[in-house]
Amino acid sequence: MKDIRKDLKEVVSSLKGHLIYQRDVLLAEGVTLKDSYEFRVLSSELKPKNQNSNKEAENSKPKIQNSKLLEELRAEIGDCQRCKLSKGRTNLVFGVGNPDARIVFVGEGPGKDEDLQGEPFVGRAGQLLTDIITKGMKMRREDVYICNVVKCRPPENRNPEPDEIDACEGFLIKQLEVIKPEIVVALGTFAAKTLLKTDLPISKLRGGFHDYKGIKVMPTFHPSYLLRNPEKKKDTWEDIKMVIARLG
Repeated sequence: MKDIRKDLKEVVSSLKGHLIYQRDVLLAEGVTLKDSYEFRVLSSELKPKNQNSNKEAENSKPKIQNSKLLEELRAEIGDCQRCKLSKGRTNLVFGVGNPDARIVFVGEGPGKDEDLQGEPFVGRAGQLLTDIITKGMKMRREDVYICNVVKCRPPENRNPEPDEIDACEGFLIKQLEVIKPEIVVALGTFAAKTLLKTDLPISKLRGGFHDYKGIKVMPTFHPSYLLRNPEKKKDTWEDIKMVIARLG
Protein backbone atom coordinates (compact mmCIF):
# COMPACT_ATOMS: atom_id res chain seq x y z
CA MET A 1 0.00 0.00 0.00
CA LYS A 2 2.83 2.38 0.88
CA ASP A 3 4.48 1.69 -2.47
CA ILE A 4 1.24 2.51 -4.31
CA ARG A 5 0.85 5.78 -2.45
CA LYS A 6 4.46 6.62 -3.18
CA ASP A 7 3.96 5.89 -6.87
CA LEU A 8 0.81 8.04 -6.97
CA LYS A 9 2.60 10.95 -5.33
CA GLU A 10 5.37 10.68 -7.89
CA VAL A 11 2.84 10.67 -10.74
CA VAL A 12 1.05 13.74 -9.37
CA SER A 13 4.37 15.51 -8.81
CA SER A 14 5.44 14.70 -12.34
CA LEU A 15 2.16 16.02 -13.78
CA LYS A 16 2.42 19.23 -11.80
CA GLY A 17 5.96 19.73 -13.06
CA HIS A 18 4.78 19.11 -16.62
CA LEU A 19 1.97 21.64 -16.23
CA ILE A 20 4.29 24.29 -14.88
CA TYR A 21 6.66 23.70 -17.78
CA GLN A 22 3.82 23.88 -20.32
CA ARG A 23 2.54 27.07 -18.70
CA ASP A 24 5.93 28.75 -19.00
CA VAL A 25 6.25 27.67 -22.62
CA LEU A 26 2.78 28.98 -23.50
CA LEU A 27 3.36 32.27 -21.76
CA ALA A 28 6.65 32.70 -23.56
CA GLU A 29 4.84 32.15 -26.87
CA GLY A 30 2.18 34.71 -25.97
CA VAL A 31 -0.61 32.19 -25.50
CA THR A 32 -2.85 32.88 -22.48
CA LEU A 33 -3.69 30.03 -20.15
CA LYS A 34 -7.39 30.27 -20.87
CA ASP A 35 -6.61 29.49 -24.54
CA SER A 36 -4.93 26.20 -23.66
CA TYR A 37 -7.48 23.38 -23.54
CA GLU A 38 -4.88 20.93 -22.23
CA PHE A 39 -3.90 23.20 -19.39
CA ARG A 40 -7.53 23.84 -18.38
CA VAL A 41 -8.44 20.16 -18.41
CA LEU A 42 -5.39 18.91 -16.53
CA SER A 43 -5.61 21.72 -14.00
CA SER A 44 -9.25 20.94 -13.29
CA GLU A 45 -8.43 17.25 -12.79
CA LEU A 46 -5.73 18.05 -10.26
CA LYS A 47 -7.70 20.72 -8.44
CA PRO A 48 -9.62 19.37 -5.43
CA LYS A 49 -13.37 19.53 -5.99
CA ASN A 50 -15.74 20.91 -3.39
CA GLN A 51 -19.13 19.85 -4.71
CA ASN A 52 -21.09 21.66 -2.02
CA SER A 53 -19.33 24.94 -2.72
CA ASN A 54 -19.88 24.54 -6.45
CA LYS A 55 -23.56 23.82 -5.92
CA GLU A 56 -23.99 26.82 -3.63
CA ALA A 57 -22.27 29.04 -6.18
CA GLU A 58 -24.53 27.80 -8.96
CA ASN A 59 -27.65 28.31 -6.85
CA SER A 60 -26.62 31.85 -6.00
CA LYS A 61 -26.13 32.92 -9.62
CA PRO A 62 -29.80 33.15 -10.68
CA LYS A 63 -30.71 35.04 -7.51
CA ILE A 64 -27.99 37.64 -8.07
CA GLN A 65 -28.94 37.96 -11.73
CA ASN A 66 -32.65 38.25 -11.04
CA SER A 67 -32.03 40.86 -8.36
CA LYS A 68 -30.11 42.96 -10.86
CA LEU A 69 -32.79 42.54 -13.52
CA LEU A 70 -35.50 43.64 -11.09
CA GLU A 71 -33.42 46.66 -10.13
CA GLU A 72 -33.08 47.55 -13.81
CA LEU A 73 -36.84 47.16 -14.27
CA ARG A 74 -37.48 49.45 -11.31
CA ALA A 75 -35.10 51.99 -12.83
CA GLU A 76 -36.99 51.69 -16.13
CA ILE A 77 -40.25 52.58 -14.37
CA GLY A 78 -38.55 55.62 -12.83
CA ASP A 79 -40.75 58.44 -11.56
CA CYS A 80 -43.66 56.98 -13.45
CA GLN A 81 -46.24 59.35 -14.92
CA ARG A 82 -47.85 56.83 -17.26
CA CYS A 83 -51.33 57.09 -15.74
CA LYS A 84 -53.36 59.39 -13.51
CA LEU A 85 -52.56 57.41 -10.34
CA SER A 86 -49.14 59.06 -10.27
CA LYS A 87 -50.68 62.40 -9.28
CA GLY A 88 -51.89 61.17 -5.89
CA ARG A 89 -49.18 58.78 -4.81
CA THR A 90 -46.61 59.20 -2.05
CA ASN A 91 -44.43 56.26 -3.09
CA LEU A 92 -44.41 53.93 -6.05
CA VAL A 93 -44.77 50.38 -4.67
CA PHE A 94 -42.74 48.09 -6.92
CA GLY A 95 -42.47 44.76 -5.11
CA VAL A 96 -40.52 43.00 -2.39
CA GLY A 97 -39.12 39.56 -1.59
CA ASN A 98 -36.98 36.81 -3.05
CA PRO A 99 -36.05 37.58 -6.68
CA ASP A 100 -35.73 33.84 -7.31
CA ALA A 101 -38.93 32.85 -5.47
CA ARG A 102 -40.88 29.72 -6.32
CA ILE A 103 -44.12 31.53 -5.49
CA VAL A 104 -45.31 35.07 -6.20
CA PHE A 105 -48.31 36.73 -4.57
CA VAL A 106 -49.99 39.36 -6.76
CA GLY A 107 -52.51 41.82 -5.35
CA GLU A 108 -54.43 44.58 -7.08
CA GLY A 109 -52.84 47.79 -5.79
CA PRO A 110 -51.27 49.54 -2.80
CA GLY A 111 -53.37 50.86 0.08
CA LYS A 112 -52.67 53.77 2.40
CA ASP A 113 -49.99 52.05 4.47
CA GLU A 114 -48.30 50.66 1.38
CA ASP A 115 -48.31 54.07 -0.28
CA LEU A 116 -46.65 55.63 2.77
CA GLN A 117 -44.03 52.90 3.23
CA GLY A 118 -43.39 52.00 -0.40
CA GLU A 119 -43.82 48.28 0.28
CA PRO A 120 -46.73 45.99 -0.67
CA PHE A 121 -49.02 44.41 1.93
CA VAL A 122 -47.83 46.07 5.14
CA GLY A 123 -51.21 47.14 6.59
CA ARG A 124 -53.91 44.97 8.17
CA ALA A 125 -54.41 43.00 4.98
CA GLY A 126 -50.65 42.63 4.74
CA GLN A 127 -50.48 41.17 8.23
CA LEU A 128 -53.10 38.60 7.27
CA LEU A 129 -51.09 37.70 4.16
CA THR A 130 -47.97 37.37 6.32
CA ASP A 131 -49.87 35.01 8.62
CA ILE A 132 -50.91 32.92 5.62
CA ILE A 133 -47.28 32.68 4.51
CA THR A 134 -45.61 32.13 7.88
CA LYS A 135 -48.23 30.28 9.92
CA GLY A 136 -50.10 28.50 7.15
CA MET A 137 -47.37 27.75 4.60
CA LYS A 138 -44.51 27.59 7.14
CA MET A 139 -42.41 29.89 4.99
CA ARG A 140 -40.79 33.23 5.63
CA ARG A 141 -42.17 36.34 3.99
CA GLU A 142 -38.75 36.97 2.47
CA ASP A 143 -38.87 33.53 0.79
CA VAL A 144 -41.68 34.64 -1.53
CA TYR A 145 -42.15 37.64 -3.80
CA ILE A 146 -45.04 40.07 -3.32
CA CYS A 147 -46.26 42.72 -5.75
CA ASN A 148 -49.39 44.30 -7.23
CA VAL A 149 -51.00 44.77 -10.62
CA VAL A 150 -50.78 48.57 -10.30
CA LYS A 151 -47.84 50.15 -8.51
CA CYS A 152 -49.54 53.33 -7.26
CA ARG A 153 -52.42 53.69 -4.82
CA PRO A 154 -55.87 54.28 -6.31
CA PRO A 155 -57.61 57.20 -4.50
CA GLU A 156 -59.52 56.08 -1.40
CA ASN A 157 -58.52 52.51 -2.21
CA ARG A 158 -60.98 52.31 -5.08
CA ASN A 159 -60.64 49.57 -7.69
CA PRO A 160 -58.00 50.19 -10.35
CA GLU A 161 -59.51 51.31 -13.64
CA PRO A 162 -58.84 49.64 -17.01
CA ASP A 163 -56.54 52.39 -18.33
CA GLU A 164 -54.51 52.27 -15.11
CA ILE A 165 -54.13 48.49 -15.35
CA ASP A 166 -53.14 48.79 -19.02
CA ALA A 167 -50.45 51.34 -18.15
CA CYS A 168 -48.93 49.15 -15.44
CA GLU A 169 -49.57 45.57 -16.55
CA GLY A 170 -46.41 45.39 -18.64
CA PHE A 171 -44.25 45.83 -15.56
CA LEU A 172 -46.02 43.00 -13.74
CA ILE A 173 -45.46 40.78 -16.78
CA LYS A 174 -41.74 41.64 -16.75
CA GLN A 175 -41.49 40.93 -13.03
CA LEU A 176 -42.91 37.45 -13.58
CA GLU A 177 -40.65 36.89 -16.59
CA VAL A 178 -37.61 37.70 -14.46
CA ILE A 179 -38.58 35.68 -11.38
CA LYS A 180 -40.05 32.71 -13.28
CA PRO A 181 -42.03 31.36 -10.31
CA GLU A 182 -43.63 27.95 -10.28
CA ILE A 183 -46.88 29.35 -8.87
CA VAL A 184 -48.61 32.73 -8.76
CA VAL A 185 -51.27 33.28 -6.13
CA ALA A 186 -53.62 35.89 -7.59
CA LEU A 187 -55.12 37.77 -4.65
CA GLY A 188 -58.54 39.03 -5.61
CA THR A 189 -60.57 39.67 -8.73
CA PHE A 190 -58.32 42.22 -10.45
CA ALA A 191 -55.13 40.19 -10.09
CA ALA A 192 -56.88 37.08 -11.42
CA LYS A 193 -58.61 38.89 -14.28
CA THR A 194 -55.43 40.68 -15.33
CA LEU A 195 -53.37 37.50 -15.51
CA LEU A 196 -56.02 35.14 -16.86
CA LYS A 197 -57.85 37.57 -19.17
CA THR A 198 -61.28 36.54 -17.98
CA ASP A 199 -64.39 38.24 -16.68
CA LEU A 200 -65.27 35.42 -14.30
CA PRO A 201 -65.53 36.48 -10.64
CA ILE A 202 -62.99 35.28 -8.12
CA SER A 203 -65.61 33.02 -6.54
CA LYS A 204 -65.74 31.06 -9.82
CA LEU A 205 -61.99 31.11 -10.47
CA ARG A 206 -60.72 30.02 -7.06
CA GLY A 207 -60.44 26.39 -6.00
CA GLY A 208 -58.16 25.20 -8.78
CA PHE A 209 -55.09 26.03 -10.85
CA HIS A 210 -55.11 27.98 -14.09
CA ASP A 211 -52.31 28.55 -16.59
CA TYR A 212 -50.43 31.76 -17.30
CA LYS A 213 -47.58 31.30 -19.81
CA GLY A 214 -46.68 27.95 -18.28
CA ILE A 215 -46.98 29.22 -14.70
CA LYS A 216 -49.65 27.77 -12.46
CA VAL A 217 -52.02 30.43 -11.13
CA MET A 218 -54.14 29.94 -8.02
CA PRO A 219 -56.79 32.66 -7.70
CA THR A 220 -58.06 33.23 -4.19
CA PHE A 221 -59.72 35.93 -2.09
CA HIS A 222 -57.83 39.12 -1.34
CA PRO A 223 -56.78 39.48 2.33
CA SER A 224 -58.74 42.74 2.64
CA TYR A 225 -61.86 40.84 1.53
CA LEU A 226 -61.15 38.21 4.17
CA LEU A 227 -60.98 40.91 6.85
CA ARG A 228 -64.53 41.92 5.91
CA ASN A 229 -65.71 38.36 5.37
CA PRO A 230 -63.81 36.13 7.82
CA GLU A 231 -66.05 33.16 7.01
CA LYS A 232 -64.23 32.96 3.64
CA LYS A 233 -60.88 32.26 5.28
CA LYS A 234 -61.67 28.56 5.15
CA ASP A 235 -62.00 28.71 1.35
CA THR A 236 -58.70 30.56 1.06
CA TRP A 237 -57.01 27.99 3.26
CA GLU A 238 -58.24 25.25 0.92
CA ASP A 239 -56.65 27.13 -1.98
CA ILE A 240 -53.40 27.58 -0.08
CA LYS A 241 -53.28 23.87 0.82
CA MET A 242 -53.33 23.06 -2.90
CA VAL A 243 -50.46 25.49 -3.41
CA ILE A 244 -48.47 23.81 -0.62
CA ALA A 245 -49.10 20.39 -2.12
CA ARG A 246 -48.00 21.63 -5.54
CA LEU A 247 -44.78 23.03 -4.15
CA GLY A 248 -44.08 19.71 -2.46
